[in-house]
Amino acid sequence: MSSDKVRLALLGCGTVGSEVVRLLHEQSADLTARIGAPLELVGIAVRRPGRQRGGDIDPALFTTDALGLVKRDDVDVVIEVVGGIEPARTWLTETLRAGKSVVTANKALLAEDGAALHDAAAEGGADLYYEAAVAGAIPLLRPLRESLHGDRVTRVTGIVNGTTNFILSSMDATGAGFGEALDEATELGYAEADPTADVEGFDAAAKAAILASLAFHTRVTAADVFREGMTAVTAADMASAKEMGCTIKLLCIAQRGPDSAGTDSVSVRVHPAMIPRSHPLAGVGDAFNAVFVEAEAAGQLMFYGRGAGGTPTASAVLGDIVAAARNRLSGTRAPSESSYAHLPIRPIGEAVTRYHISLDVADRQGVLATVAGVFAKHEVSIATVRQSGREEDATLVIVTHGAPDANLAATVEDLRTLDIVRSIASVLRVEGGV
Repeated sequence: MSSDKVRLALLGCGTVGSEVVRLLHEQSADLTARIGAPLELVGIAVRRPGRQRGGDIDPALFTTDALGLVKRDDVDVVIEVVGGIEPARTWLTETLRAGKSVVTANKALLAEDGAALHDAAAEGGADLYYEAAVAGAIPLLRPLRESLHGDRVTRVTGIVNGTTNFILSSMDATGAGFGEALDEATELGYAEADPTADVEGFDAAAKAAILASLAFHTRVTAADVFREGMTAVTAADMASAKEMGCTIKLLCIAQRGPDSAGTDSVSVRVHPAMIPRSHPLAGVGDAFNAVFVEAEAAGQLMFYGRGAGGTPTASAVLGDIVAAARNRLSGTRAPSESSYAHLPIRPIGEAVTRYHISLDVADRQGVLATVAGVFAKHEVSIATVRQSGREEDATLVIVTHGAPDANLAATVEDLRTLDIVRSIASVLRVEGGV
């Protein structure tokens, strides 16, 4: 590497990539002062070089040969903001094995096969930075990877998808149904034309895997994360939550603790949940993200801010570029992957959870006793029960105490078989002190 410059290659120049280029130009002098040498963008790999892009970008920088770009001898740091598994995995493993630093925002690749990237980084003695992969501009991964390395993190609970948080916040504020709130999010640009990755929890599950890997020093993949989307959350669910002094959020929850055999293990899940309005995450509205970290010595910490968008995400990318460039100049490396713990993944059935269950039942004598008997059969304790009747039918709203999720799931299945149960209107998990 030339001692007078740090040369960058950019893979992708869409919403985030174009913002990265803009910030590199606008903050050039400051970045040079912080790093100790100027940054030079030597190439940008895109699929369509002739496409109109915002900003003043030299057309000579564009190429369609991404692999050729990362193999160039004059490239020191490769920035990847394309996304997806392949060909990004090939590009980045090639880069890292060659000893060049990588800055990526690719949550899907990190969650599915982060091991390949970390192994390639170790093989090449290169840096792998990915702050932008989770929660946009919020400084979150570096605190988990470095600042809390002397502590024992026990739980990470977060709102890590802005689209779903906007939808649920709108439902809570206006009483709208899911479809109406999704339409509003789409009109305002918060939701993609195909929102499946967001509303079905795939995006949050990928981020949960990354958070759990860092927090618990264990390789966790997206396949290890229990995932439940929020498309089934209704206006009636939100109204019921309000009556209980709660709201509903799509949460990622990663927890360290003993499994049923007493072995230290990790549980990672993504699902909608009721939380009390007194919980710090309850007040996180609009498309904002927030992550609540609990550690033995540090106690409770919360990270909050804009979790998506071109400029916030580019901010996180620039921070990683500065760190990687400094290391290149000084001949040092970032902290390597910490996966020494090798903790087993606890299945969702063993996770201790609480349920909010709304039942439409026949309004006749003995109904409550029959329903309570089903809960007792599966060793699930009822915390509260609320009944409202209307002529021949009634509604039972039951909140349970904590129990293994498998017991609660079996309880719900048995309730479906009762002739006195007309329908199960909703089943939601409950978090916090509800």
